[in-house]
Parts: sequence; C-alpha cells; structure tokens
Amino acid sequence: MNVAIIGCGLIGQKRAKLLGSCRVVLCVDVVAERAAKLAAEFGAAHSSDWKDAAGRSDIQILLVSATHNVLAEITLAAARAGKHVLVEKPGACRAHEIDPILAACKTTGALVRVGFNHRYHPALLKARDIVESGTLGPLMFVRGRYGHGGRVGYDKEWRARPELSGGGELIDQGVHLIDLARLFLGDFTSVQGFAHTYFWNMPVEDNGFLLLKTAGQQTAFLHASCSEWKNTFSFEIYGRTGKLEINGLGGSYGVERLTHYQMLPEMGPPETTSWEYPRGDRSWELELGEFLEDIRLARTPAAGLKDAQKALEVVEEVYRQSNILQEWSPESAHRRRAG
Repeated sequence: MNVAIIGCGLIGQKRAKLLGSCRVVLCVDVVAERAAKLAAEFGAAHSSDWKDAAGRSDIQILLVSATHNVLAEITLAAARAGKHVLVEKPGACRAHEIDPILAACKTTGALVRVGFNHRYHPALLKARDIVESGTLGPLMFVRGRYGHGGRVGYDKEWRARPELSGGGELIDQGVHLIDLARLFLGDFTSVQGFAHTYFWNMPVEDNGFLLLKTAGQQTAFLHASCSEWKNTFSFEIYGRTGKLEINGLGGSYGVERLTHYQMLPEMGPPETTSWEYPRGDRSWELELGEFLEDIRLARTPAAGLKDAQKALEVVEEVYRQSNILQEWSPESAHRRRAG
C-alpha cells in the first residue's frame, strides 16, 4: 500500500522508517525543507499542503503527526476520501471533533488508529497477559506518574500555545496515562482533577492531577508533569491478591521493568518476579504492524477514535474544573496575538 507521511518531524520520521513493505510516496510538512529531506530518503514526492495527500487516489494510508489543532481536520478529510489513518495522540483537541470522523468512517469504511503506542510496550503487554490470567484477582485501583523536565525554551514551543496544542501536559503525555488506566479498569464515570502551571512561563498547564472512578468504584490516581526534572514513567496496577509495577520506558526514562508482587495465603512479604526489557522500544513497530493487520482484516482498531474521545472527555472535564478552558478559546488566542 502507498503511504503519505503528514508531519516530517521526529515522530513522522520514526513512523516512515517502520513501514516495511508499504511504500512512502508523499511527505508533507509545513516546513518545506523538512518534507523534501524525508522524501529524498524514499524517492517520494513532497509538499507543504496536506490536502495533496487527501486528494491523491493512489494513496491508501496517511500517517499523521502534525500539531494537535489540525489532527482532526486532516483525519476527517482522509476518512471522507476512504483512506486509512494512523493519527498521533490525542487525535484532536476536543472530544466533539471526533464525532464527524466516526461518521465518515462508517460511511466510507476507512479505519483510524490513534497513536497510543504505550499499549505496545513489552511491560504493558506482559501486564495485560497477567491481568487477564486472573492472577491478581479483581482489580481495585491503578496509580500512574508520567513526566519530563522540559528543556530551555520549552515554554516557547508549539506545545505551549493552546491554539496549536489544545492544552498542556495533560493533553500531551497525560492522555497516555488516561488511556492505560481505562484499558485496565474500563470507562470512568467520575472525573476529578486539577490542572495548573507551576513553573513554566506559558498559558498551558505544566502539571495535571486526576482522580478517576469507574461505576464499580475502581480508581485511577494519575499525575502528568513537565516539571519532573528527571524523566519518569511509573504505572502500578493493584488487584485483591497481587500488584504489578511498571517503571521506565527505555532511553532517558530508564530501563523498562515489570515487577509482579503476588500475595501469599499467609500474606506477609509477597512472591516477587521481575522482568527487564533492555533491547529498546519496539512499541511503534508493533503498533504499526497491528494497524496494517487491522486494514488487512477490515477490523476496528483496538486503540481507535472512541478511545481517543474517552481520553479527551476526561481532559476537558479537568480543564473545566480548573476554570481554564475559556482562557484557551480561539477568541482568547486571537486577543493574545493581537496584543
């Protein structure tokens, strides 16, 4: 199948190099030189207008890794044209933007997968197997932390501009935590949270705190931060008879590890088993491979539009509770630029 890469930054480049037997025929980026450079690696055409990809009949798949404000628009145009899309998280800036894409997919048969690649990290895959085996007993709650320390100038990048990003750390890394918590516990019927800017001089939050509950009172306590200083990923899953602890994602987040603590009948110190995954991050490759299988089998992607919409609903509710959505409206953004 022929593929168009929309957004030729680090993520777009990573995606392009994992396509295997698929053929990159078009690279698109608002920075023309970046599109041309990536296109040269594949002998592909290049453009600065994503509509060139949506309009080409010889392209079957779009890989979209643009700024958050255009993700839904590009995906909708592609779906209406019957093209399959792998769009990076969060998939849109607001939950309601997903609805017309769902309708278009129903009409044309287009498939859309949202880039929740953390589901495909080896520790998370192993954790799902253990949970599904019933070893932990009924799940009670999860606790997750995810964050980094930013970099000099971080508050001047596009992620710090709400008209481009839709929000701050909560909509950026936080949606991964929300998606993983929902993957293990199910839908959340109660959302409490707070988003605030503590350190960075920017109009979007640098920290988001969440307390989410399912109808059965299973709880997720989550914290996403870009004032972490040391890159951190920690995700713990608690059952009535055991616990799973995942730390690290490889690279600057440290070696990925999964530890299984299994309660003994007499309680006391648990039986402990650990796994390490030092060979690097294959989640992007596994995710893309599953998407190609989705297309081959005409099956709904496991991490799809409805998953993105559920995560965005949580983010929006926390923003509403924090009284900051109005500050980030398009009208407010226009006033800031005019000022």
